Amino acid sequence: MRAIPLEEESVGHMFVNRWQENTIGNPGSDRFRWAADEKIESPNARLEVENTYLRDEIRRVHNFDEILGNSPELLKVLDRVESTAPTDANVLIIGETGCGKELIARAVHSRSRRQNSALVKVNCGAIPAGLVESELFGHVKGAFTSASDRRIGRFELANNGTLFLDEVGELPLETQVKLLRVLQEQEFEPVGSNRTIKVNVRIIAATNRELENAIRSGTFRSDLYYRLNVIPLRVPALRDRKSDIPQIVMAFLQQSAERIGKSIESVSRETMRLLVDYAWPGNIRELQNVIERGVVLSKGSILTLGPDLLPTEGSDTSVEDGSTAETNDSDSLEEVQRQHILRVLGRTGWVISGPRGAGAILNLHPNTLRSLMNRLGIRRALQPVKAACAA
Repeated sequence: MRAIPLEEESVGHMFVNRWQENTIGNPGSDRFRWAADEKIESPNARLEVENTYLRDEIRRVHNFDEILGNSPELLKVLDRVESTAPTDANVLIIGETGCGKELIARAVHSRSRRQNSALVKVNCGAIPAGLVESELFGHVKGAFTSASDRRIGRFELANNGTLFLDEVGELPLETQVKLLRVLQEQEFEPVGSNRTIKVNVRIIAATNRELENAIRSGTFRSDLYYRLNVIPLRVPALRDRKSDIPQIVMAFLQQSAERIGKSIESVSRETMRLLVDYAWPGNIRELQNVIERGVVLSKGSILTLGPDLLPTEGSDTSVEDGSTAETNDSDSLEEVQRQHILRVLGRTGWVISGPRGAGAILNLHPNTLRSLMNRLGIRRALQPVKAACAA
């Protein structure tokens, strides 16, 4: 069976599309570094820099459309994104490494009133401590030994847009003080200058740390935390949204197969079960790497992961060998979902509601599960028998 198309198929609150984890330009990209280092002498020159950065952003796919899944945990986050995005409230995104915090940040920006302005990213953990202030606020010529030209900072570049402070918990304490002032006053001075620059910037911060612990240990300021944590968004780990894994697997499969140039349209049933059962400590990024590895090494039209391709700490489920993989049925995403739901229903005796019902096992609201069953054509086998007897 053919895999479901991944270009326009709507799923829940989202659209299935190709997933790309790193789509926000990083501080080391050539074009961004050119834009940040360019000498800004006039409003027209500054506008050209902003437009160059914005054109690069527009070339990338909006990541809100790339968030895959319809699990209750994910939908709860996206509902809050929908409520939060139209405002200018600061947002703090908390989640483990690889769970998609950047995608959530772009989702907030793309649904905000600032969507036509740039979303500028700063990876606070990747910048040397001595250069953080220059990156954020810019510097004037001669501010320090290597400052041969004026440099525009990220805050100025993000004016009227959104500044995404990734790994904000890694900022040095002295920079935290200056950042707090910008959040309070919406103004700053570039390094080496006494000229105040006013900006209108929305802040989205992200961290994989529990900042409350950092506050207690004295490495993060509590007043800055309260300024950033106006709207907290906690992104669930992949192990907490297992029902989304088949959908994400199929998206990664198509993406990798197209890029590598292989014709692989489906996943063996046993492989999908293994992928769903695995704990995924590296979250979505780890899953993406596993699928790409499987596509590269696969020799058939069905993706089958053997023991050498699976994560080292997988489930106890046995892995089918290559000889049986080619003869087993291959399934589309809908068929995989259908079979999984049927197995769970069989274990619960077709009980949907309640703490031991299929809804609880699948982490789905009973009404959501009933709707999904109707869409997938899942009916209890006794129903057509009764209908035949009545006839």
